[in-house]
Amino acid sequence: MNISDRNNATIFIHEFILLGFLCSQEIEILLFVFFSIIYILTLLGNSAIIYAVWWDQQLHTPMYTLLANFSFLETCYINSNVPTMLLNFLSKTKTISYNGCILQFYIFLSLGATELFFLALMAFDRYVAICHPLHYPIIMTKKVCGALVSACWVGGFLWSVTPATLISQVPFCDSNVIDHYLCDLGAMLAISCVPVPKTTLTCSTISAVILLVTLFYILVSYTLVLRAVVQVPKDSGRKKAFSTCASHLVVVSLFYGSVMVMYLSPGAANQPGQQKFVTMLYSIATPLLNPLIYSLRNKEMKTALRKVFCKV
Repeated sequence: MNISDRNNATIFIHEFILLGFLCSQEIEILLFVFFSIIYILTLLGNSAIIYAVWWDQQLHTPMYTLLANFSFLETCYINSNVPTMLLNFLSKTKTISYNGCILQFYIFLSLGATELFFLALMAFDRYVAICHPLHYPIIMTKKVCGALVSACWVGGFLWSVTPATLISQVPFCDSNVIDHYLCDLGAMLAISCVPVPKTTLTCSTISAVILLVTLFYILVSYTLVLRAVVQVPKDSGRKKAFSTCASHLVVVSLFYGSVMVMYLSPGAANQPGQQKFVTMLYSIATPLLNPLIYSLRNKEMKTALRKVFCKV
């Protein structure tokens, strides 16, 4: 079969099979219960933060507005992949339509890009608040904050248009079995019936650019922030500043560490087991841990959440 025939063969691919974790039915039921609990806890934790910020007037500041939007993003992120995974645990066919797979890939990738932009924006917010405290109310107004939040969302979804378009043009004819629990880049390229080096290179470059540029900006911002914090007298808010920055840096480390292993590590695409584990770290574990990281290390947030739970 020549390349043109193989390209034409893609019309016969109407659905994909997501293999998931390749285990017995009994284990799949246990995994279904386990991930269902994680899913529910993640939704509850992030929803509590959103409601606390909305309900408590004292939290109507740019920092907490960003945190509420970030929690909403995490809710969207986990909804982009976990419901499909849970359904497949109980399904015998484990199928997803071709269009559904491309759509899941686009949404999942877009939300990941949006999260990178949000982490950079949160670093910018802390930089301005700590390094230029007198100018902070002028720079981070509600209007500016809203514009920056919108830019993160729009930028994330626009950034992923090219990879999604390219992956939709990849010929799938020899196999429709994806060795993953979601439609991810490496797993989909692995079943292409012809090599697609240009698509692979373009997608890898796009991923590398957004990862490295936002990470570089975050590292520079926090270098300046930490230098400023060290110069603050011990009894003048140094502990609070360190606590806020530490929370953000923990989230950055969790997300960037796992994403970089996935998209920048040589040979990662050829190891399905590693793909699934690392994907779970940044798409399931991180959204679950973020509410805990931010709420446990933030006095104002703990107070607001306590009021919310008492009210309920």
